Amino acid sequence: MALKIYNTLGREKQPFMPVNEGRVGMYFCGMTVQDRPHVGHMRAFITGDIIRRYLEYKGFEVIYLTNFTDIDDKIIARAHREDTDWRMIADRYINEYFQVADAMNIKRATHYPRATIHVQEIIEMIQAILQNGHGYVTSNGSVYFHVPSFPEYGKLSGKKLEDLIAGARVEPDPEKKHPADFALWKAWKEGEPYWYSPWGIGRPGWHIECSAMTTHYLGQPFDIHGGGTDLIFPHHENEIAQAEAAYGKKFVNYWVHNGPVRLKGEKMSKSTGLYFAVLDVLQDYNPNELRLYLLKTHYRTPIDYSFERLNEAKSAWQNFSSFFGQLNELPEPDMSNPEVARWVKEFEKAMDDDFNTPKALAVAFELLAEARKKLNQGDKSASELAAALLIILKVLGFKAEKGAKKMEGIVDDLIQLLVEVRSELRKERNFALADKIRDRLGSLGVLLEDTPQGTRYRIV
Repeated sequence: MALKIYNTLGREKQPFMPVNEGRVGMYFCGMTVQDRPHVGHMRAFITGDIIRRYLEYKGFEVIYLTNFTDIDDKIIARAHREDTDWRMIADRYINEYFQVADAMNIKRATHYPRATIHVQEIIEMIQAILQNGHGYVTSNGSVYFHVPSFPEYGKLSGKKLEDLIAGARVEPDPEKKHPADFALWKAWKEGEPYWYSPWGIGRPGWHIECSAMTTHYLGQPFDIHGGGTDLIFPHHENEIAQAEAAYGKKFVNYWVHNGPVRLKGEKMSKSTGLYFAVLDVLQDYNPNELRLYLLKTHYRTPIDYSFERLNEAKSAWQNFSSFFGQLNELPEPDMSNPEVARWVKEFEKAMDDDFNTPKALAVAFELLAEARKKLNQGDKSASELAAALLIILKVLGFKAEKGAKKMEGIVDDLIQLLVEVRSELRKERNFALADKIRDRLGSLGVLLEDTPQGTRYRIV
């Protein structure tokens, strides 16, 4: 089965055909860095990471971009509230992003473009838009994109212009020719940072940076553009209009959008104050557990943030850690082994269907159960199954090796300590507490067997 991707632009799953054979250009919208990375952001980061990892697994060279919007109304407002420089705000949360991304085992992007570093490319794209008759300059030096001049506007969201106006960031300006027109360049206001342009001092609008930076690094068209469903309109719709109006070429071939993480019925976001910062969540859940929680739902489906489901993911990941902790050594994957190849093929079948991680994880859990069964039976083929499991977990971005090394020895020591404590309790005839230890270990898959030679345990 060839890889198929659900393309928002076509509203269907489509076979993936890259612009350049063997190479993929890919961009996921990053953060506007006025606040901390939260679990809603993590959904998009993980989606991009999974797509990138699987494409690389399939043999593609992936040029991967994710940006930082480091100048924006919200960043300026926060800098004013804190009486500090806007660059300090941006750098603070960019640094936290890298803390989070590294902790979550998200592969570093090929490039991390910032809006403020690419002002020249932004100006050049605006000039092309103006030259082609799709924009206009106001008397104060602001520049707007004239939406009615681009007949295909709305093709991504599938709605008509008049239906989209209500959802836009409508900026009040008496010189705007149409309510849906959006800013390409914002004239300077007192107290704001500025750059020089042919239209006077000012700063880029929000949408133009992504069009300019992706075109600069990846050309037109490039293969995959991703982000949350909340960005389809107006942000991604505007990106298409800008890039295609400027250079007369298709902007992107495949548009990939992940569903939101919801909290109390609303999208988790900084603007509502309804969010959990990732670093705070990682105080109680390790990165593998959080990744598992996110991947158990298909990327296009919304997730309701739930401690119950996070705890389920924690328990589920302990099964993997426990298994790898039982191995004397971690096997090297060998795809020439038919048993390994069979399981990996099932994994690929799931992932080729629009990166279906729930089905891919179902394969992993089934494989884990089979491998644990063989290990407990002393069957040497357990090592082969463990090798296949390692391939799957690595492509999904889990740190299985690290977990195994951490568990190796520690699990045995802890269980042995509990066995010894239980034996002492039995000698003291405290059978109630001794039975509680036995039952609790049993619920975790550790079975105790009392024999004339002492208590033994086995993990099932």
